[in-house]
Amino acid sequence: MSNVELGCILHFTLHTGVVRSYRLTHARSQLEVIMSKLQITYDGSGHCTARQKAQGKTVAIDCPYAGGKEFSPTNLVGAGLASCMLLSMGTLAVRDKLDISGTCVDVELSITDKPIKRIGAIDLTFNMPTNFAAADRVKLESAAGKCPIKNSFHSEVPIFVSFNYPE
Repeated sequence: MSNVELGCILHFTLHTGVVRSYRLTHARSQLEVIMSKLQITYDGSGHCTARQKAQGKTVAIDCPYAGGKEFSPTNLVGAGLASCMLLSMGTLAVRDKLDISGTCVDVELSITDKPIKRIGAIDLTFNMPTNFAAADRVKLESAAGKCPIKNSFHSEVPIFVSFNYPE
C-alpha cells in the first residue's frame, strides 16, 4: 500500500457483494472501517436534521437553549453511549443465551465550563431485569465496557457506570 495516500478512502467489494469503506489514517498508517455516514443540515431557528445516508432515516435535533422540543446534541451523545453499551451486552447475551430484554439505562450528563464548555461527566445506571449469576454479570458488565463509543471519550470526561440487579 505504499502508493496509497494517507487519508484516502478505499472501497472493497466483498464476495457477498457488500462494499466496505476504509480510511488510511494519518496517525497510524493503518486502515479503519468507516462505520457511519451522516449528513447534518441546519434548518434554521436552532433546529438541525441528521440524515443517515444509507437508509435515509432522520433525527431531529434542537438547541436546548432555544427552547427546542427535540433531542439536543448532548442527549444524543448520552443515547449513543448507552445504546452502544446495551448493544455490546446484547451481542454477548445472544451468544451466551442470556435474556437482557427490558434492560433500561438511566443517563445523566453534566456540563462544565472549565476550562471550556463541554460534557463534564456521564453517569449511566443499568437497571437489569434479571438477577443473573455472578459469572454472567461479570461477562455482561465487561461487554458494556468494551463499547467503542465509551472507549472514544477523553480520560478527562469521567464515565460512571453502575448496574442494579433485582433481588
